[in-house]
Amino acid sequence: MNDENATGNGSAAAAIRAGLEHPVIDSDGHWIEYGPHITRAMARIGGDAAVEGYLHFGRRITETVFLATADRRHRRVAQEAWWVLPTRNTRDRATAMMPALLSERLVELGIDFAVLYPTAGLGLPQVPDPERRRAACHAYNEYAAQFFADHGHRLTAAAVVPMYDPEEAVRELRHVQALGLRAVMLGSLMRRPIPALLERDPELAKDFPWLDVIGLDSEHDYDPVWACCEELGFSPTFHSNGRGRAFGLRNSPSSFVYNHIGHFAAASEAVCKALLLGGVTHRFPNLRFGFLEGGVGWACQLYSDVLGHWEKRRVEALDAIAPDSLDETALADYAARYAPASFAELLRARAEEVPRNRRTIAPGDGLDDFARCGVTRPEDLVRQFCGQFYFGCEADDPMNVWAFRRGDLPYGQRLKVLFGSDVGHFDVPDMAGVLPEAYEMVEGGRIGQDDFRAFLFANPVEFLSANRRDFFEGTAVESAVSAYWGEAR
Repeated sequence: MNDENATGNGSAAAAIRAGLEHPVIDSDGHWIEYGPHITRAMARIGGDAAVEGYLHFGRRITETVFLATADRRHRRVAQEAWWVLPTRNTRDRATAMMPALLSERLVELGIDFAVLYPTAGLGLPQVPDPERRRAACHAYNEYAAQFFADHGHRLTAAAVVPMYDPEEAVRELRHVQALGLRAVMLGSLMRRPIPALLERDPELAKDFPWLDVIGLDSEHDYDPVWACCEELGFSPTFHSNGRGRAFGLRNSPSSFVYNHIGHFAAASEAVCKALLLGGVTHRFPNLRFGFLEGGVGWACQLYSDVLGHWEKRRVEALDAIAPDSLDETALADYAARYAPASFAELLRARAEEVPRNRRTIAPGDGLDDFARCGVTRPEDLVRQFCGQFYFGCEADDPMNVWAFRRGDLPYGQRLKVLFGSDVGHFDVPDMAGVLPEAYEMVEGGRIGQDDFRAFLFANPVEFLSANRRDFFEGTAVESAVSAYWGEAR
């Protein structure tokens, strides 16, 4: 086909792939749903409720985009993106919409196998109405399974799983297994009404919810969901939005760029912290969790921060700041020597009034923030964070190299990063340029070939198939994956 917008980068990508001794697995590509086709199918599968659920966020975003800026300011509504899909390269646009074309072109792009996430379907787990949410997720997954059924050699579509309560999540996970889909995207940061505000003003409570991070302080016990994922061999991934009024920040009524920068990272950090501090990784040590499209810079900082807080805030360390450890008399003596008389007089009076052993709140009352984690030494945190968390990184993110710098991260660790092309979205104007962008880290001497292999192959293999060894069965990378696990044994 002669496409005036096609580029020659495909040869560069294919040449890079030819020089590698391992396959390239895209852990986070995107397909673009064609509205008229998918809504017709969803109506057939799930009826009006499924269609209404699917259209919910699209309608809301469209309404928001066409509001005047003054109206958005008045309502404090975030500016959304007005153009979100690639258009200049018609072949690329068709590739993101049509699995047969993507499967045909994948080798040209230097990719052996791709996991594809939704575009319009990203918001389905967040649809507020329970009936529409469940119907939409259910029908969407059936449509995806049918749409990609003939292309499993090169592609697999990720299912969408609602998470407003554990029961709906478990039901859909079992449905997904029956459909034969292999990857799952779970909902997170569900908006729930604040009870006190709901009592005062139910309508206002809808606009100012609290966000459920599912691993900590939730209204629900999500352990049945994690147990189901473990049983069925699914590795949960999260691809959550972190912008808008409910998040406090990233809520500019005039600048989408302001709202967009960092929002995936913020959403991922919230859930990642909750899973760790809520003890999910401790209770389910074999599960692996993926946080997509936010890069790894935030994770490097979080990893260091968690260890730093364990040093200062674990139970044993809290004695250094326990109120009854302070010698009030000695403090008053210092004041007598170094402070104004009025200051010293007040401090002396306090020393005489405050009883000794005045610890009114203690870690035993629930202040041990690490109690759920099963952590007795820092290595326990290192094992959970570096062994069970995986971070989706786009090819052009210069912060990717941070994950590989053992000398810059505590305990000489590397974080587990997953190569994600993000093809199909506005930030990838040329699909064939993705692998060459990723390879620039090697060409520039910032990472080595072993690191590149971990990024594009070893980490995705571990994440997707450690608990489901048949994940890549029947795919173009099956033999390479089998050899990898053979070497691991």
